[in-house]
Amino acid sequence: MKLLLDENVPLPMARIVRSLLKQHDVEHVAELDGWAGTRDTDLYGRAAAEGFHVVLTNDTKQMSRPLEVVAIAESGLHRIEYRHNHKHGGLVGLGAAIATVCAGLPHALAELDQAGTQQLISLTGVDPSRQSRLRIVDPAGAPPKFWPTRSPE
Repeated sequence: MKLLLDENVPLPMARIVRSLLKQHDVEHVAELDGWAGTRDTDLYGRAAAEGFHVVLTNDTKQMSRPLEVVAIAESGLHRIEYRHNHKHGGLVGLGAAIATVCAGLPHALAELDQAGTQQLISLTGVDPSRQSRLRIVDPAGAPPKFWPTRSPE
């Protein structure tokens, strides 16, 4: 399958997706001559004409813009979106986005292999907040079951 990563997908994501999905052809808009800056209303038709099957984007507002929705529908391309929570910027935001894509994209592509019609997929993945990503136990204050207790010396 031939995947196009939209301009709003961080470039490091392309390298990671390529390394994980070696059986697929993965291109990033920024790496294709003359594609940078292509408006979304033109991108989908151009991608379809170039033989792409899927566009991966983190532009979750695309589906609320009428002209973009029409362009997506007319292209016939599958669209996969993931959320990139920009309030968690930097390494945390990029890490959460990469984790979401790495966890969900193989399943999405497997579904698309079976799909007979155009599909719109949202990868809903990994919460970047510390509280959701870590669970810390201090065994001195809350010993887990079977935790050995120290006898006073």
